[in-house]
Amino acid sequence: MQQKRVLYVSQEIQPFLPESEIAKTVRNAPQGIKEAGKEIRIFMPRFGCINERRHQLHEVIRLSGMNLIIDDADHPLIIKVASIQAAKMQVYFIDNEEYFKRKAVFGTDEEKFFKDNDERSIFFCRGVVETVKKLGWSPDIIHCNGWMTGVLPLYLKKFYHDDPHFSDAKVVYSVYEDGFDGTLDKKMPKKLKFDGFSETDLELIKSPSFANINKLGVEFSDGVIRGSKSINEEVEQFIEKSGKLALDYHDEEGMVDAYNGFYDQVLEGASVLAD
Repeated sequence: MQQKRVLYVSQEIQPFLPESEIAKTVRNAPQGIKEAGKEIRIFMPRFGCINERRHQLHEVIRLSGMNLIIDDADHPLIIKVASIQAAKMQVYFIDNEEYFKRKAVFGTDEEKFFKDNDERSIFFCRGVVETVKKLGWSPDIIHCNGWMTGVLPLYLKKFYHDDPHFSDAKVVYSVYEDGFDGTLDKKMPKKLKFDGFSETDLELIKSPSFANINKLGVEFSDGVIRGSKSINEEVEQFIEKSGKLALDYHDEEGMVDAYNGFYDQVLEGASVLAD
């Protein structure tokens, strides 16, 4: 029987970025899931603050060289890879000079949010999908972590749904407490329409706030995980009303077993999560 395949997509992963709830979760969960018998791949953005020499990042030439069109402009896609030696895991990095060269992650030291974080999110999510296609690897579960992956379920269900690499994949979206104030660029829906999404598809992000970006991720997912003990109240209410298969928060000790069981239930199309 073929191993089930889990694709992890996250805005943060230790040890490449400082410790955060997301970074820690996506460092530990894939290792445990791999040890439980599933095959994994991991992707994150190559933010400029990541020390390439220390972490021994190197470009994967055979995967690089593609251009992605964001808001009617071409942006070169560069793929890099590094290993987490202690866990014997590889991490793929989505890179682009314009979007990810800057040293800050989401904003400057003065906490000013970058105006193009919406485009960075779109580029990252599309870059992951296109790279997985080049790898010729078809995941069974695609686990999205953090608001920066909020548009990925939309792309998978509406843009790539006929692609044989993803047509049978189930999408799991984790909601975390970490967020941002205000909104992403209000032209974000217009930029997404360039890829053929309809007004209905983008209804939830007419105002692309932290809560609404997460709602979009929930809306187009097959299962939802509460990645933090407490999450945005507006998003929590949306999850409850959605009727989606949902998993409550689990700490590090119980996380791997809970996630492993949840993936299996999502794949089975279960409608109720057993205790």
